[in-house]
Amino acid sequence: MRKSQSKSAPRHLSAEARAWWKRIVENFEIDDDSGLLILRTAMESLDRLREAQTLLKADGICIADRFGQKRQHPATMIERDARTAMMRALKALNLDVDPIGEIGRPAGR
Repeated sequence: MRKSQSKSAPRHLSAEARAWWKRIVENFEIDDDSGLLILRTAMESLDRLREAQTLLKADGICIADRFGQKRQHPATMIERDARTAMMRALKALNLDVDPIGEIGRPAGR
């Protein structure tokens, strides 16, 4: 695998996405360009998710169509799709997380 030249967050990402990028790169070994591309996709999806949420907060989840009928706001679908894309990209990174421990009562109780 080819090593990546730069692990810096892309400049076009929001401050929130850059902070997540930094946290992930510092805590996990993402050593190649393909991993960084997947991470970039996840962070761009996070930004798109936040944009949709901003629209929904301002307009509500329903809007009136040209006939005055209530319809689902198009941003609800953008929000859903961006969340799905972000989660899939994060899953594709296959980040190893230490298990918390065995399920059940602690020993000695």
